Amino acid sequence: MTEATATPTPKKTVKAAAAAFESALPKFDMPNLEVPAAVREMTEKSVQNARDAYEKLKSQAEETTDLLEDTYTTASKGVAEYNTLALEALRANVNSTFDYFSALLGTKSLSEAVELSTGHLRKQFDVLSAQAKDLSVLAQKVASETAEPIKASVEKNIKKAS
Repeated sequence: MTEATATPTPKKTVKAAAAAFESALPKFDMPNLEVPAAVREMTEKSVQNARDAYEKLKSQAEETTDLLEDTYTTASKGVAEYNTLALEALRANVNSTFDYFSALLGTKSLSEAVELSTGHLRKQFDVLSAQAKDLSVLAQKVASETAEPIKASVEKNIKKAS
């Protein structure tokens, strides 16, 4: 994929918008008119304040974009890991069911079939409980890891504000 056809990332989009905005800002060249010093000074301060505010806004936009990209990456990896674990559990359960039915077809009496079924149900209950616990732990881990960068950013901004 060439650079011309590459999909722009949010970070590149923010940087491109910032560059376009900066180039659109008027250049304040002072004409050769006699302007009172107080007015000139006030104008220069206003322009500098606007530039400072813009720089802060630009910096915060870039930080937010980075935060969102990191959060999305973490969430994507976590969901993939969760899906893998869920598919492994499904595979194990299907294999167990096939093994159970195969063994059930080999039983010679009703009491043997009942005993086999009871044992299989107990084993499956334990397996399903363990699988549910593993999936729950992983879901909590993914949620925590995904929320952590956002939480850290909020705490950082609160500290800046105080």
